[in-house]
Amino acid sequence: MTPFELVCALLFVLAIVHTFSTKYFEHLAHLQPRHAGLWHWLGEVEVVFGFWALVLALAMMVMLGTQAAVDYIDNRNYTEPMFVFAVMVIAATRPILQAATALVQWLARAVPLGGSLGYYLVVMVMVPLMGSFITEPAAMTLAALILGNRFFARNLSTRLKYATLGVLFVNISIGGTLTSFAAPPVLMVAAQWGWDTPFMAATFGWKAAIAVVVNAVGVSVMFRKELAALPLQNGAENAAPPVPLLLVAVHLAFLVGVVVFAHHPPIFMGLFLFFLGITHAYEHHQDRLILKEGLLVAFFLAGLVVLGGQQQWWLQPLLMRMSSDVVFVGAIALTAFTDNAALTYLGSLVEGLSDSFKYALVAGAVTGGGLTIIANAPNPAGIAILRQHFDEGAVHPLGLLVAALPPTLVAAAAFWIFR
Repeated sequence: MTPFELVCALLFVLAIVHTFSTKYFEHLAHLQPRHAGLWHWLGEVEVVFGFWALVLALAMMVMLGTQAAVDYIDNRNYTEPMFVFAVMVIAATRPILQAATALVQWLARAVPLGGSLGYYLVVMVMVPLMGSFITEPAAMTLAALILGNRFFARNLSTRLKYATLGVLFVNISIGGTLTSFAAPPVLMVAAQWGWDTPFMAATFGWKAAIAVVVNAVGVSVMFRKELAALPLQNGAENAAPPVPLLLVAVHLAFLVGVVVFAHHPPIFMGLFLFFLGITHAYEHHQDRLILKEGLLVAFFLAGLVVLGGQQQWWLQPLLMRMSSDVVFVGAIALTAFTDNAALTYLGSLVEGLSDSFKYALVAGAVTGGGLTIIANAPNPAGIAILRQHFDEGAVHPLGLLVAALPPTLVAAAAFWIFR
């Protein structure tokens, strides 16, 4: 351990502490209006890792030299932050949202439950599983927007809001494992270990689907009275005129194109720029594009890339000391404090791992992906969209952690019992 590595680990710990303290900064903004702008900025959870990445870069310049800092930042891979930004903005447009909402409504009619209970259940099951095909960030964006419009904006109890957020984050994290390209932690190892979509569906996907259904049914049953009391229709959603089917098809084509070329930033960002032109040409069929929210999430993920890249010196040896049984639990716990894709990426660098170790590492990483905002790449997108519905516009990290524990245990049981 060098002095610089120690500084990097300390900054990483401070960033995690800052993540759990954002609600405190939002509270300070109300107590000290003179500096409200600064406290609000520090209270933006998406700003946290970007801010501490800047501190890391400055520390690197002082300790290792400016050229070393520039080379390090230049050589980080920022494909995921750019992809999440593009797919968030496209998935949140009115044509995509109306198409997804229509599909949910059609499926909800087959669920004979009162009020909004059936609709809620369908959203919590179907949209996370859709993440296996449209990618987890897109599924998170759609689910958060639908839940925000249909439920969170209608004076839900705080308990139901946090329970919904916990189940949503866990279900999104495991719901993308039916394919080999949709979940970031799977994507990191799929090519290296030869895991294709049939393998993922047979080894992980059906177990994840069971856990998704159990989690969704569990939270629906727990809050059945409150959900059943909500009228099914929300007049605010019906205010926007329907979007022409051709424009919906064009938007879906852009979404598919970005997903297909997710590993090629020049291509998917080029498609995104063309997409912006289409939205401008037909702006009467658009709501406000969530460019600010998307950029904040991309900033968060880019900061995690910069800050997390210096944690390999302690994280990888820690993983490698574990047996395949222990690494499952260890990966769940570590994922709460570091991005699960970074965790599986470190595992992919090691040669000669047993199949049982590989399975345990990935299963643990996706299982723990709902425990904190930094546990899974799509989580900041969900927070960015839904936090406005929480007190003082902030989601308490401990509240999320407590809410995510039960669905996490369900997912862990599904992957462990059927291993």
